[in-house]
Amino acid sequence: MMVPKDDKLVCRNCGYEMEKGGEIILKQNRRTEEIAVLDGKEVAVLPMTDVMCPECGNNKAYWWLRQLRSADESEVRFFRCTKCGKTWREYT
Repeated sequence: MMVPKDDKLVCRNCGYEMEKGGEIILKQNRRTEEIAVLDGKEVAVLPMTDVMCPECGNNKAYWWLRQLRSADESEVRFFRCTKCGKTWREYT
């Protein structure tokens, strides 16, 4: 990707420079939506599984699935430790 610098365009990776030619259009798309995981009081209704917590080493965690990407990609499995409450994800 070439970025404007002084009177030239410069590659951010290799440093290649070239003269500007015509109009430069900068466009940036950002996702501003937040993905809610779970509040603490909702955990009691979730199923539990045997998986080791990376934080405290406990062997029990609640789990749930969320579709975070497009519909043709797999879901993401979330875990929350029953002992320390750490939440982590596993891409399936």
